[in-house]
Amino acid sequence: MTRLPRRSLLATPIAGLAAPALAQAPWPTRPVRIVVPFGTGGGTDITTRLIQPRLAEILGQAVVIENRPGAGGVVGTDYVAKQPPNGETFVLSTLSPIALARGLPAPVPFDARRDLVAIAPTVFVPIAMAITTRNFAPRTAAEFVAALRAAPGRYQYGSSGIGTSGHIASATFCIKTNTQAVHVPYRGGGQVFAALTAGEIQFCSDIPSILKGFQEGGTARVIFVATDQRSSLLPDVPTAAEAGIPGYKAYSWYGFFAPRGTAQHVVDRMAAAVDQALADPVINGRLEEMGTPAMRGYTPERFARYVRDEIDLWEPEVRALGIRAE
Repeated sequence: MTRLPRRSLLATPIAGLAAPALAQAPWPTRPVRIVVPFGTGGGTDITTRLIQPRLAEILGQAVVIENRPGAGGVVGTDYVAKQPPNGETFVLSTLSPIALARGLPAPVPFDARRDLVAIAPTVFVPIAMAITTRNFAPRTAAEFVAALRAAPGRYQYGSSGIGTSGHIASATFCIKTNTQAVHVPYRGGGQVFAALTAGEIQFCSDIPSILKGFQEGGTARVIFVATDQRSSLLPDVPTAAEAGIPGYKAYSWYGFFAPRGTAQHVVDRMAAAVDQALADPVINGRLEEMGTPAMRGYTPERFARYVRDEIDLWEPEVRALGIRAE
């Protein structure tokens, strides 16, 4: 992954979607279901469950979370795209199924620009790389690259599925460093981290806050963060450029979507409710602790433009990687 988004992530209120407007909307009258297109234990699941209680309070209805993992988030996202547009089902999807998967060999059964309504983003997600400490000697990025080059195809990396940010980040890393490793897709972040700590895979790319816990526990070592600046969560961990891999960056984001045809007043109210939940000091503080800053200040229209730009950016870039069907 080679570039970061060029758009501002300023935390400003959504104009025209003030709290009084929320009280006037005739929606929701039934429980709201949020589909998480990944398994439990990963960043998307954690973020959804962090927002859930406050979102239910704001909407005045129960908010139910349903995990539907598969195909790097495509299965769950496609499921929501095909639901009735009655304001009862949403998905907290990510860059992966929305844009990255479009550059892979397998066809994506939905088009986010056509089949989904963009509601609101939630967080921006920097990516870091960690290696296992179980029977694996490297301690730095340079040593890690040397180990990969010495044994092409011997070592493995895991991800939450083909086309996910973790997959594309690690695949791009291998191309950038002229190394070879085998991709092992799992059904969720929890399985990836279990495999990493057990030494079943040698490395993975994921959120700094999650990888930090494994580093502190001694079961993994974060060797760099794929951002321009060091992470405040891991101040001693170099950036990719500092680690000798200039020009390499990786990121993701999470955002709410609804089926095409969802009523505008539902879209507007849900967007305002998400923004209000993200403004909660406890939630906002926890997101900062996780190293995934809130993306506030987006109207549905602005988020839709953001999504279109991301598809235009990443679809050709992923296709250029030449990733084969697995």
